[in-house]
Amino acid sequence: MDVLVVDIGGSHIKMLATGQHEPRQLESGEGLTPHVLVDRVRAATTDWRYEVVSIGYPGAVDANGPRAEPGNLGAGWVRFDFSKAFDKPVRVLNDAAMQALGGYDGGRMLFLGLGTGLGSALVTEHVVVPLELGCLPYDTNETLFDRLGTAGLEKHGHEKWLAAVTQVTTMLREAFAADYILLGGGNASRVVPLPRGARCGGGKEDAFRGGFRLWDEIVEPHDRRSSSAWRVVR
Repeated sequence: MDVLVVDIGGSHIKMLATGQHEPRQLESGEGLTPHVLVDRVRAATTDWRYEVVSIGYPGAVDANGPRAEPGNLGAGWVRFDFSKAFDKPVRVLNDAAMQALGGYDGGRMLFLGLGTGLGSALVTEHVVVPLELGCLPYDTNETLFDRLGTAGLEKHGHEKWLAAVTQVTTMLREAFAADYILLGGGNASRVVPLPRGARCGGGKEDAFRGGFRLWDEIVEPHDRRSSSAWRVVR
């Protein structure tokens, strides 16, 4: 199956299709609505062959697609019919969960995306569980989103930020009984040395891989029917 993966960010939209080796990029921003997204993506990929679409969305997602408007884009995302707009089957996944799926290497994995805030997801046994760990308190004044995000890094400096990342990573690995933690996001490369049991992910490569994996299929031996190999808990 040929898949088009669209990863939506606050400043850029990145795209890659099955069989292609170089991603394409468009500008994003506060004026980006879903109608504009679809029109620009379709125009930018007219020479690519794809049958289905995966979208990494920077916000909360349920079975019907985005369930909350993004804070840094235009409006109209909630309940937007992407399948109708693309005229193809579309699966929408939270961008952190899509990156987690792409970086998954077996066992029980907890993903932490260190960027503007804190993205998070749990992946185990072909099940993807998007999480919202950023809302948990770090102390009486800050949440994990505040402390581990870019604002926390700028406010407290690299040394204290790294200590907080190490502390939280160790705590969450134990709390989720995770075999390992995958660190992604723009600030993951700043985590040196890596906390015990943590790995640094492949960034946007993981996001594209996750978008492709979202359409992987398995065949049940007893009846030869195919179904999605990955189940996303909404």
